[in-house]
Amino acid sequence: MTHTVLIVGANGRFGSVATQTFYAAGWKVLTQTRRPPLSQLAGVRAVQASLDDVDALAREAASAQVVVYAVNPPYTRWAAEALPLARRAMDVAQRLNACFMLPGNVYNFGASMPPLLREKTPQQALTRKGRIRIDMEAELQTRAGNADLRSVVLRAGDFYGAGTGSWLDLVVTENLRQGKLVYPGPLNVPHAWAYLPDLAQAFVALAGKAAQGQLPTAFSRFHFAGHMLTGAECLAAVERAATALGLQPRGGFQRGGMPWGLIRVGGLVWPQWRELAEMAYLWTVPHALSGKALNDCVGALPSTSVDTAFRDSLVALGVALPASILTARSHS
Repeated sequence: MTHTVLIVGANGRFGSVATQTFYAAGWKVLTQTRRPPLSQLAGVRAVQASLDDVDALAREAASAQVVVYAVNPPYTRWAAEALPLARRAMDVAQRLNACFMLPGNVYNFGASMPPLLREKTPQQALTRKGRIRIDMEAELQTRAGNADLRSVVLRAGDFYGAGTGSWLDLVVTENLRQGKLVYPGPLNVPHAWAYLPDLAQAFVALAGKAAQGQLPTAFSRFHFAGHMLTGAECLAAVERAATALGLQPRGGFQRGGMPWGLIRVGGLVWPQWRELAEMAYLWTVPHALSGKALNDCVGALPSTSVDTAFRDSLVALGVALPASILTARSHS
């Protein structure tokens, strides 16, 4: 039996990767975007309805058994938009009697979070964005308790891979071609990362369970382990990947840090800097996610090695040529 998924916010990085991964896994894929799709796979249908029009979107996506929520407003618009937009997508899933799938993050746990995060770890966020994430999941739990909506939260660390828009390209490798790397925190602190192609595979596996009514409860949380790397391990992986792609500078890479003090002061003027400064603790508080419950539910999942993930991420960013092209050129 072919299952159908509606991906809301399919133009974003996660939405784009989810679209490709569900399609490759044999799902019928419907995509909803605020603007015309950036690209469209043959066989993927773009739904011509806005998230603002719940009735129209539900009619257009009437065959969907799963709704994957891939909308992520800019930081500066989170307070006004994050929860209202999510609620509209929940309403759509509720109309369809579909399972709603939310990509969660670690904001919920706050600066007091323990080094290993499990599904039942207390959510004690004090930041605005953390509280919004807690409210979002509480809404899902309430709807499940009322038998209105089935839902799954799949929590992961910082996204990277499959294009631009992550800490990896906006900060760590922004000046890679000039031989400089920047890490946002101390080099000895573990940080959770999620390689998007692997995370999308986990979504497909859970969606299959959801479509067949095989998830344990009406509201479920799972954690995606991803890659746990200290700052030093992260930079070393970037350097290995860059070297493999022919981008190693003669004198080796220079390493720098984020000027958080300047960013906090600048946040008094620039809203984006203020929002970044609020989440600076994520780089100083060690954290990783336990993937045991997820693996117990869906079995072993594809796991790309750190070196391959970072190499492919650099290729996707366009800062390096694929290894196959470099090899061909070296023999020409």
